[in-house]
Amino acid sequence: MATDETCTHDCGSCAAGCEKRDLRAKLRDGSRVGKVIGIVSGKGGVGKSLVTSLLAAKLSKRGLRCAVLDADITGPSIPTAFGVEGEKAKGDKSGAIYPVVSGGGVQLMSMNFLLEHETDPVLWRGPVIAGAVRQFWTDVVWDNVDFMFVDMPPGTGDVPLTVFQSLPVDGIIVVSSPQQLVRVIVEKAVRMAQTMRIPIVGLIENMSYVKCPDCGKDIHLFGQSNISGIAKDYGLPVLARIPMSEGFSRAVDEGDIETLDAEYLDAAAALLETL
Repeated sequence: MATDETCTHDCGSCAAGCEKRDLRAKLRDGSRVGKVIGIVSGKGGVGKSLVTSLLAAKLSKRGLRCAVLDADITGPSIPTAFGVEGEKAKGDKSGAIYPVVSGGGVQLMSMNFLLEHETDPVLWRGPVIAGAVRQFWTDVVWDNVDFMFVDMPPGTGDVPLTVFQSLPVDGIIVVSSPQQLVRVIVEKAVRMAQTMRIPIVGLIENMSYVKCPDCGKDIHLFGQSNISGIAKDYGLPVLARIPMSEGFSRAVDEGDIETLDAEYLDAAAALLETL
């Protein structure tokens, strides 16, 4: 068996036989989770949490039971977006943890729900952070969830590896922004998923443009998009191009993400429902 230090995660060229074993963590008794979708990017600040929140809220409005596992342990923003800052996750003597439920019925688990003060920093090394993410899967009582969205931290390190290896991920959505420098970072995320044999549902570009309030013209503040080229190179669909919007920003800051319609994500939501 390959050790953590020697494993390249390229099972096709490895004789260790690890791929024959099921390394996935088990849900707690009484939990049920249908589809697991990871929201990833190789770079921070591109809008993974926004996309995660919008998709969970949109599918919840369509009558599906949704959940968000906030895997960004050191920089969680899901509680703010859903307006549940200051809430605490409850537990019982058996060690079970119960998620916080948003006003729209989305089940949420985030590190901030476990801290005494939500501004307390989490000063943990990578393996400990990865272990906490795994516990969010194994120790939380997820109530009959149809779609769980995992809001990943940026990069291709310990947490994405833990999620890909420990959770039954049905697919990932890669989030990008239009800048040319992001292309290489996005390609890293795509290649990681391919190496780990995780299906890629498609790409979403955030901050794609700004709609002029006077003439209605699309203004590309960060230059022309690179998303179509990346999609073509890897044979992936572009699920959405989300504009920069004061309304989106205000809704997240005020915890009103569930009030947004976000029609830009209709196609992405419809595709997820077919999984």
